[in-house]
Amino acid sequence: MQLRFLGTSAGVPTRTRNVSALALTAEGQRRWTLIDCGEGTQHQLMRTPLSVARLEAVFITHIHGDHCYGLPGLLASASMAGRQTALIIVGPQAVRDYLEAVTATTGLHLGFDLIHVDAATLVDNPLTLSDITVRTARLSHGVECYAYALEERHVEASLDVDRLRADGVAPGPLWGQLQRGETVIDKQGRQLSGADYRLPARTPRRLVVAGDNDTPSLLAGLCQGADVLVHEATYTETVIEQRGTDNGHSSAARIARFAEQAGLAALVLTHFSPRYVSHPGATPSISDIDAEARAHFGGTLMLAEDLAVFELSRDHRLYRCE
Repeated sequence: MQLRFLGTSAGVPTRTRNVSALALTAEGQRRWTLIDCGEGTQHQLMRTPLSVARLEAVFITHIHGDHCYGLPGLLASASMAGRQTALIIVGPQAVRDYLEAVTATTGLHLGFDLIHVDAATLVDNPLTLSDITVRTARLSHGVECYAYALEERHVEASLDVDRLRADGVAPGPLWGQLQRGETVIDKQGRQLSGADYRLPARTPRRLVVAGDNDTPSLLAGLCQGADVLVHEATYTETVIEQRGTDNGHSSAARIARFAEQAGLAALVLTHFSPRYVSHPGATPSISDIDAEARAHFGGTLMLAEDLAVFELSRDHRLYRCE
């Protein structure tokens, strides 16, 4: 499963970071899904191999502009490019209201249907897409806001290679048929059943992508069995103390402590306040977020960057692609 960050800034874009958007592609698939769609997302897509023609669904965490202002433009561009396939839009009811208002006031006309799904319904009734299953959890952010748990659907079974060789079944097309569970006849005339040579399938990969949230503990249920949590770390504790408010957001320390207590193997932080810069010696610096999180989390910790690509491997390890 591949994660491609299209925007990692909170509130407003900076010279190096666009506002929130994340693309997810299942292994071996050209279909992909989009989580949040801040202003400028379609420009970021032009710097990737992703095509809006292959976009299967858009998940919006909440209605704040840095998470959804890019959606009408993306839909309009998809229509002008000739898209006719229906597109699933998942989010709070306010997202549907927003798109209907834009359509009514700007003359937006789409050449394809939108299938609106209320994110609240996925708390108890998962949504099944071509390659993933999606559930939600309600977060705390002043407006209706959600996290999405995305789990791969198609998990291949592996073959008991040692048994095949012990039984004198040579590598070849028969192995593929047996892996698919078929019954075959080998060169010796033996009838072989795929069920006898298939090992239990591996555990499906599962990741959680959260919207803005000041209470990480709300993710406890959704994160059970998850490999990776992608969560905002808008501020450090120092800045929150200086400001006297977290504005409904998490600090790096807050989400790192939760991830450690939840036993998560990997945590990816994103949605950084524009005040944090990457210049050496600058204050406050993005390195402050990194240091604060590492003080509380001992697993794999990564800070997202615009256009960075991360891979969640079949053995449930997260690494950054070069």
